Amino acid sequence: MSRILYLSAFAFLNLVLLSACSTPNGQPQKGSELAAPNQVVDFGTLYAQNCAACHGAEGRGGASIALANSVYLAIVDESAVHNVVASGVRGTSMPAFAESAGGLLTDEQINVITSGMFSRWERKGILDGTNPPSYAAKTTGNVARGEIAFKTYCASCHGSEGRGGAKGSAVTDGSFLALVSNQGLRSIVITGRPDLRAPDWRGNVPGKPMSDQEITDVVAWLASRRGQSPGQPYSASNNAQHQSEEHPEK
Repeated sequence: MSRILYLSAFAFLNLVLLSACSTPNGQPQKGSELAAPNQVVDFGTLYAQNCAACHGAEGRGGASIALANSVYLAIVDESAVHNVVASGVRGTSMPAFAESAGGLLTDEQINVITSGMFSRWERKGILDGTNPPSYAAKTTGNVARGEIAFKTYCASCHGSEGRGGAKGSAVTDGSFLALVSNQGLRSIVITGRPDLRAPDWRGNVPGKPMSDQEITDVVAWLASRRGQSPGQPYSASNNAQHQSEEHPEK
């Protein structure tokens, strides 16, 4: 019996040695190679590496808006999302990801991200029977009307001057406005922030959705509260004076 066990163990060892010799010394086994960064085309991997830090795991929202918001995906065009991912939004916290714009992603990878968002998170017909506002503004906003609209629809959460309240954060804060574009503000007003329990354009006042023009006006009012040199500690004129004082030889 022991002779049989010995022979079986010897045969198993030979199989292991033969399999180990099937690849040349120093050569990786088949399937063990890692894909180069520009060859990764898996949506989950690309999203996790490039988008999740700001937009949250599975698009649920974080420092920036939730991309898995079906209302957002219903009003925005896929090409617009593609352009934002590729080129970024100048003057905001959204960087450019396309190689042609200084980023690290190929056109194919950007296509994977944008098409993956819609195929996974879009809900067809979610806005049927409604009259949704347009993604981009069609008219010029009026600041005075925007202040009135803000107090009607937004002040209950964000305070009458937008400095924050019991239910909402400050939206006239200089740091916030320095990091978001007018289009970004419009997207938030229209689609809400479900991750923060902020309603979309239909839910601020029960039974009274915001009109397209009221949204445009609110954005105009918020934009008017943005500093002349957002993100800088000085206004444009003061900044020039400050630099001349630091570098009088220039």
